[in-house]
Amino acid sequence: MRKRIMALLMAVVMLISLTACSTGDSKTSSNTQETTTNQSNEDTKDSGNTTINFRYWADNTDYSILMQSIIKKFNEENGKGITVVGEETPWDGGAYSENLFNAAMGGGGPDCATWKLTSTPLFMNNNLLANLSPYLKEWDGYSDIDENMYNVMKEASGTDDVYVMPWNVQVLYVYYRPSIFEAAGVEVPTTYEEFLEAVKKCTMDTDGDGKTDVYGFGMRGGKGGQEPWGSFIHGEGGNFEDLTSADSVKGMQDFIDLYKNGYVPPTATSDGYNEIIANFQSGLTAMTIHHTGSSANMVEALGDDVSAFPFPAGKGQWTSMGDTETVIFESCENKEAAFEWLTYLATGEGQKMWCEGTGNVPVSKTVQAGDYFQNDPFMKASIAGQSYAGILPILDTTTEWVSSIWPNTVGMALAGNLTAEECMEKLQNELYK
Repeated sequence: MRKRIMALLMAVVMLISLTACSTGDSKTSSNTQETTTNQSNEDTKDSGNTTINFRYWADNTDYSILMQSIIKKFNEENGKGITVVGEETPWDGGAYSENLFNAAMGGGGPDCATWKLTSTPLFMNNNLLANLSPYLKEWDGYSDIDENMYNVMKEASGTDDVYVMPWNVQVLYVYYRPSIFEAAGVEVPTTYEEFLEAVKKCTMDTDGDGKTDVYGFGMRGGKGGQEPWGSFIHGEGGNFEDLTSADSVKGMQDFIDLYKNGYVPPTATSDGYNEIIANFQSGLTAMTIHHTGSSANMVEALGDDVSAFPFPAGKGQWTSMGDTETVIFESCENKEAAFEWLTYLATGEGQKMWCEGTGNVPVSKTVQAGDYFQNDPFMKASIAGQSYAGILPILDTTTEWVSSIWPNTVGMALAGNLTAEECMEKLQNELYK
């Protein structure tokens, strides 16, 4: 049993690393110490306080300082005698989750922590997470978060209850070049069908030499491409539960046709993050799909000649969501106080400070309505996608599926060696074997 648990844990760690969207962010963490305790909180403690131990990771020194300032502000202003003691540990390629699991199983874990959804099944199977639904029912801030976010949390736990608290997300959207749209006479698509038509119209021979100079879409056929691909499957009404359905197969056929008919670069079968971004910035492609992690570099490279729109709806609608959440552990003795802290991060001042400071997308509708987010077209596209964003199924097979099965199988289909039906049958069988 112990071997099976550890095997599943290693799969979770690999899955987190493999399915995370590349941000293109050049910042790296210089805060590599094993544990940093927020000593600034010590002077706020007194015998009447409830102390909550909170474990988190920070991607760089700026984020570390920001989290410490959020903790300090909460401790000074919550007015309920709650003192959060922040314990920072490195992400370490996903080993954060492994270390958190070992600590929780050993009885020495924190009261609450920052989180990735891919870890949820393992912790749920060992009864380590507190059910947040009773607290959410009494919380007056519940409706400040889109209902779909709670549904995604339920999906990850495999129950009808919420065990994971939304915090901040990265939602995939479509980048486009306004200058190319203008040259092609194309308006921003509002439906899936219009999107496919825009891809065709934006594929152009601009100098009349009989060769394509601009491709309508930057397809990601290499690793990580399963996330934007999922929008095509759902656009035709398909889903991940049954990849062999007629609608799912039709979405796959759309994907194949874009390649077969020359609407995407010929290198699309192996293109990954670096390639789709470089092709878009060079003007080789009119559209591509990513998230706010690359928006600063886009603006730096292209100025006003870059904008975004949410992936539009067809018979269905879906876009991939990168996630960071929080949880309370079942072992926490003061769950009400811990929940107070989690809500501060989700919809309170902590939400505003963190998302403005890191550039991540807030889940709070109140925070989303602020000028900082409404004046940013990439944030607006991300916010619009929250109502239909989702994740891939979290299964024992998902790690291998995203790292090798998906790119190899879809690559064969794009090359004409598998039909859409054959491709989807293989993807279904390998994901749910």
